[in-house]
Formats: sequence, structure tokens, C-alpha cells
Amino acid sequence: MIKINLVREGRAPVRGSAGGGAAAAGSGAANANNLIILALLVIAALLAGGWYLVKSRELAAKIADKQLKQVEAQKLEAIIKEVEAFEKRKEDLKKRIDTINDLKQNQKGPVRVMDRISQDLPDLVWIDKLTLDGGQKTIEVDGRGLNPNAIAIFIEQIKADPLFDEPSVGNVTQTSSGRGPDVYSFTMRFGFKFDDAPPAEGEDQGAGGTPAPAR
Repeated sequence: MIKINLVREGRAPVRGSAGGGAAAAGSGAANANNLIILALLVIAALLAGGWYLVKSRELAAKIADKQLKQVEAQKLEAIIKEVEAFEKRKEDLKKRIDTINDLKQNQKGPVRVMDRISQDLPDLVWIDKLTLDGGQKTIEVDGRGLNPNAIAIFIEQIKADPLFDEPSVGNVTQTSSGRGPDVYSFTMRFGFKFDDAPPAEGEDQGAGGTPAPAR
């Protein structure tokens, strides 16, 4: 008699089908993990690339800004040098103007004194030597005259001039040239105050009148 096990033969296909499903499920999970890892790597690469581009742009912007500031600094340095040169020229010009004004001021007194002495000098009297001391404000005169009266007139005119102090007169001595009339030599010393005295009538208010030639 032949026996057939229907239960085992019927279950065998069922067992085989369950094993194939488990293997397929394990393969699918592995593929999913691989895809996730690949996706993460792609995302990391994109993030790294984006970060590199951002930093590269920031670095390029900083370099460009530095170059721009260097150009501006060079322009400002050139302007500063021009301003310094202008200030130096201005200071030099001011010194020159001050020097010219000082010279004009210093010339004002002597020119005015010479002009007043020339006005006070009478005929028949002339000056051989005149020494002006600006610090002491004194004048020393060595002169000659054809007669004592003319010299006396000169002394009186100096004494009456508000620009001068009363003169101190030295000895009046007669000298002979041997070829003409005798002359009288004299010396005189007096102070002056041209800073305080008003200009004489017709005298220039600026640098003083032009002195007339001594007679």
C-alpha cells in the first residue's frame, strides 16, 4: 500500500516563499541605507561647496575693500603733502611780508630824520658825517659852515624842531683850506623822537619824504 504525505508536500512551498521574502526585505533595507548615506554625502558636499563659495566671496570682498582703502589712503597722503607744502609756502610768505614791513618800519625813522635835518639845514652849512644810533635814538653830526652865524642858525633850528631834543654842541673851530675862504668845523649831538612826533607839513605819511641833498 502506498502512503503520500500531503501535509509536508503542501508546506514545503510555503517555507520556500517565506525565506525569499526575508532575503528581499534585507536587500531592500541595505539599498535604502546606501541611498541615505549617498544622499548625506551629496548634502555634505553641497554644504561644503556652498561654504567655500561664501568664504571665497567674503575674502574677495575684503581684498577689494583693502585695495580701495589703500588707494584712498594714497590720495589722502598726496592731499596732506599738498596741504603741508601750502602751509610752508604760506609761512614763508608771511615771514617775507613781516620782514618787508619791518624794513619799511625801520627805514621810516632814518628817512624822516634825514628829511627833517635837510629842512633845518640853512645855507652856507653842510654836513660831512652823520651817525644815527637807533637804539639810543641819538644823532651825531660833523659839519662845516662858512661862518659861525650860519652854524648858529642850524643849531637853533634843530633846537626848535619838535622831532629833536636840544642839541649838545662841541667846539666850533676855524680851519683853512689854503685855496679858498676859511670854514668853521663843528660837532653836534642830539636825540630824536620820530616815533612820537607828527610829520612835518608836506612830509610823506608813509615811509617818510625823500631827503633833500645837504647843502
